[in-house]
Amino acid sequence: MLVAASVLAAEKRKPPVPAPGSFVLGRHTFIDMGPPFDFYEVLSVRPNGAGSWVERIIVTPPGDPCTRPATVETATASLSVPVSGLLGGRNPCSISGKALQKELKRCKGCLVFSGADVTMSVQCGDQDRLLRMDILDRDIFDPAPNTPEHTSWTMALLARLDQALGPGVLDRPIFGVEGQSVPTQAQSAALADLRRGAFDVLFTGAPDKPSELYLKAQEPPPPPPTVELGRISPVRPLAETLPKYPPIARATRTSGLVSFALDVAPDGAVRNFRLVSGHPLLRSVVEAEVTKWKFPTDAAGQTVEGAIEFSYNCGLKR
Repeated sequence: MLVAASVLAAEKRKPPVPAPGSFVLGRHTFIDMGPPFDFYEVLSVRPNGAGSWVERIIVTPPGDPCTRPATVETATASLSVPVSGLLGGRNPCSISGKALQKELKRCKGCLVFSGADVTMSVQCGDQDRLLRMDILDRDIFDPAPNTPEHTSWTMALLARLDQALGPGVLDRPIFGVEGQSVPTQAQSAALADLRRGAFDVLFTGAPDKPSELYLKAQEPPPPPPTVELGRISPVRPLAETLPKYPPIARATRTSGLVSFALDVAPDGAVRNFRLVSGHPLLRSVVEAEVTKWKFPTDAAGQTVEGAIEFSYNCGLKR
């Protein structure tokens, strides 16, 4: 009893660990619609004068290999609030592992279709500490989720960072959009750490390692679909404008030739356009474009035959 009392007294006299001046969050968001089904984010927060500086790296695995390759994108923001203010006055180093473990077990065996696994890395005194908190789909979508204390605090912290950094993974379209811009990837120390695998420890148990996905994102993109004039006879139009590849044909990886015939009117316009063969998903765009063509007026009265070739160029043999 005396020994126990002396140990407790020593613990009480032990000074509290000061709050960290910086921290890193790893968020693995998973959803039940895709692919991709998983997204990986690293959010690094450090002091910046009287405020704080936030850098976010989003690593996305490949969805469809032809239209949605793996990507790495970065975003930064400067906040007027210090790091301690972002933490809401709470010291992560004072959160007990027992309390976190209890929150992790709150949904043992229940079905979770979407959510986020969050790990915070902080320097607590002379030790590096990892704090794991899981956000369930009901924490995100239910009006009365009954979210535990530390998980709720984590969600509030992430919401504040997301608001400063802009749209996140849950704000993007489920399916790829044609002509979508390539994500930005500004070089930084955090990106170098990601590349060498320093943040992989934040995603233990996840399907992917961000460092490996980074390498996939550096691979050259697949060749884009092409539309070419396969043949035209006996006379060519003055301007051979070609149709665009229909989005639904791209989504279904449809390729092939569309053959047609037409008569040249006295003024060089197209008359009596006729589709001869071709996939139904490709025919309408050919007719809409070719009927706009103009031919030399000395070709009036001639019948012209031609074909336009749509090549998907990715994952298909010609």
